[in-house]
Order: sequence, then structure tokens, then C-alpha cells
Amino acid sequence: MLSLHARILLAATLVLVAFFGVTGLVLDGAYRHSAWSALQERLQGYAYALVAVMEPDAEGRVHITNALPIPRLFTPGSGLYGRVSRNDGRYAWVSPSAAELDIPFPHNLRRGERRFQALEVNGVRLYSFNIGVSWQEDAGPARSYTFSVAEVLDALEADIRGFRRTLWGALGMVAAVLLAVQGLILRWGLRPLRQVAAELRDIEAGVKTRLEGRYPRELQALTDNLNTLVRSEREHLRRFRNALDDLAHSLKTPLALLRSTVESEASAETLRRVVEEQVARMSRIIEYQLQRGATSGPSAMTAPVAVRPLVEKVVQALDKVYADKAIHWRVQVPEALGFVGDESDLMEILGNLMDNAAKWCRSRVTVTARRTEQGMEIEVIDDGPGMDPAQAQALLERGARGDESVPGHGIGLAMVQDIAAAYGGRCRIDRSEDGGASMTVALPEG
Repeated sequence: MLSLHARILLAATLVLVAFFGVTGLVLDGAYRHSAWSALQERLQGYAYALVAVMEPDAEGRVHITNALPIPRLFTPGSGLYGRVSRNDGRYAWVSPSAAELDIPFPHNLRRGERRFQALEVNGVRLYSFNIGVSWQEDAGPARSYTFSVAEVLDALEADIRGFRRTLWGALGMVAAVLLAVQGLILRWGLRPLRQVAAELRDIEAGVKTRLEGRYPRELQALTDNLNTLVRSEREHLRRFRNALDDLAHSLKTPLALLRSTVESEASAETLRRVVEEQVARMSRIIEYQLQRGATSGPSAMTAPVAVRPLVEKVVQALDKVYADKAIHWRVQVPEALGFVGDESDLMEILGNLMDNAAKWCRSRVTVTARRTEQGMEIEVIDDGPGMDPAQAQALLERGARGDESVPGHGIGLAMVQDIAAAYGGRCRIDRSEDGGASMTVALPEG
């Protein structure tokens, strides 16, 4: 496939060829028309000059009575010929230049009749102007004349060919110069794209971690998004690696406990109880660490996710789970509010916060989401017993290791804390005015 540079240069070449081709044809046609018009005007001038200096005698011949300023008519082989013939078929005057030529000039033209005509004599092409003249209105054929002047076309055609050579040579030279300039302009103009490609190759090779060049504003959004994408992918990879490391570390303790229980020859009942406890513990650890690794994080290349429909979806699900409580949900989320990030991350945040509130509330939960100067803030308030600040801080710090997570508050709020941190945000737990828990997640924009 052709490169972008080659495509633009090819398109420019075709446009220039078409433009200069049409221009050349138009100029060639205009010059040819102008040359033929000049020839016709010149021949008419010669014929009128002949009429002006000639007068007929009593025998019907015409004589030059004044000096004729057309020396070519008196020079043999000059290429300009003249003749005056009577309409009765007799010659009245022949120019010395045409003395030995039998040129088939037309005759019998009526008084004032004009005619241009192409002629050929001995393979030589001529172009003639002929006009009917009589000095008396009712003159007969013997007193009526046809004045004719002809010129060889070799000079005209040579002039046209010379103009064409000059024209097409000049247009070709100009087109070549323009193409060369166009090529330099394209090379200079597309240089930022080549720089982007080179920096991307460096990123793939591990030489660079981001695009660092200075780019035109048309490419700035592209390079910013590419940097965001590269940073996001590296962050995802880092989280996956950390999650796998934490998972491997976290599973050591329950596995060691299972091994020691088996080696201690404990009773079947004790072994069953230990296995159930450790399997449940490992399930929570795996769930937690996989959730940490799967967090998408911020991205500038995703469409905003509508927040209110997700809140309503979670409310419908929790109403079925806690149907015996008949929870009164108060949702204060603007319809136009959007979250710039992964929908599953937002669903995980809302699900854990609202599930925790539904679990501990008495009968009322308020869900609020609002736009702030920094980004977006989600707040979930319940009317339950609440929790003291020290316990809340401990819960938020859970999740650094999966084996520190416990059922209930711990793993869910630890997931929320990790997801918020992946977006550069934070999670806070306070006591509400009613004494219940107020859980707030602040997420910066983009």
C-alpha cells in the first residue's frame, strides 16, 4: 500500500498534469486562433492596399497609380502573391512574385463579396483573401474585378510549432519545479507523523515510555491520547503483575495451614472444618486480587458512562436481595452526569457502596452523585449504626494483601478503595447526621 506521502504526491502530480494539460490546450488554441486572425487581417490589409493604388484603363486592365508599400509582392519566391482578375476570366494584373505560378484564385466575386479560401499549388499550402471590386455600380464582367492575395502557410505553421514547443517546455518545467516544491513541502509537513512513528517504535522497543516530541496542535490530541493509552496499558500490566504477586503471596498462608493440618493427623471433623475455612478464605482472596488486577483505570478514549441508569439498576437488584427490609431508596443523580471510565469499574463502586449501605441500614439509603471542580463525587448514606473513624480507616487500608481481607465491609470497601486509587481518586467514610455511615468516593476528571 502506498505511503501517505506517496499518495498525496501522486494526487498532486495528477492534479498538476491535468491543470497544465488543460492550460496548455487552452493557450495553444488561443494562440492558434490569434495567429489565424492576424493572418486574415494581414491579407485583408494587403488586398485593400491593392485596391487603393489601382485604377482601370479603357481596355479593362488595372494599373498601379501610386507606390505600393508591399515589397514582398515584387520579390519572387517571397511567399506572398497577388492577382487581379476580371470577371470575364481574363487577368488584369499579376504580382511579380506570382508570375510563374498558376494559383487557382477564385473569380467572379460580386461587388463587395469577401472570401477566405485555402489553396494548394505544387504541394505548397496557401491561404487567400478575395474581394469583389468594381468602380461602377452597374459594371459588366469586363469592368468587374476580383482582387486576391495569398500567403504561404509555412511561416504561420512554423510560428505555431515554435510557440507550442516553448509553451509545453515552459509548462513542463514549471510543473517539475512545482512538484519538487510540493514534495519538499509534503516532506516537511508530514515530518511530525514520521516523528510519531519513530517514537512509537522506540516505545515498542522499550527505549522510551511515552511520546515526548513537540507536535502541531492538529496532532497534539492524537499524541496525548496515545500517551494516555500507553500509560493506561502500562498501569494495567503493573496492576496485573502486582495482583498476581499478591495472590501468590496471599495463598501461601492458607496453603501452609492446610498442609500442617494434614500432616498433624487431625480428626476428619477438624480437617473438614479447616478445609472449608481456608477454601472460603482463598476464594475471597482470589476474588479480591482478580478484581484489583481487572480494574480498567482512567482512559481518555472512552465515551462517558451515564451514572443514573447504573444506580437504578443496582437499586433494582438490591431491592430483591433485601426485600425483607423494604428499603426506601433516595436517588439524587442528574440525568446528564457521566463517568469517564470503564462501566464495570463504576458498577463495582456503586455495587459495593450501595450493598454495604443496604446491609447495615435500618430502612433508608440515600445515593447522591454530583459534578465537582475536580471531577465527580459519589456519596452513599445509610441510617444504620455507622462505624467509628478508626475502624473506617482500617477498612479502607485493607486490600494491600488479599489475606488481610475479611467478609463484610472489608473486601468490598477495599475493592472500592483500589478502584478509586486506580483513577487517582480517594474513598472516605464518615458518620452521617443520622448517625449512620456516609461513604464518599471522589473521582477526578479524565
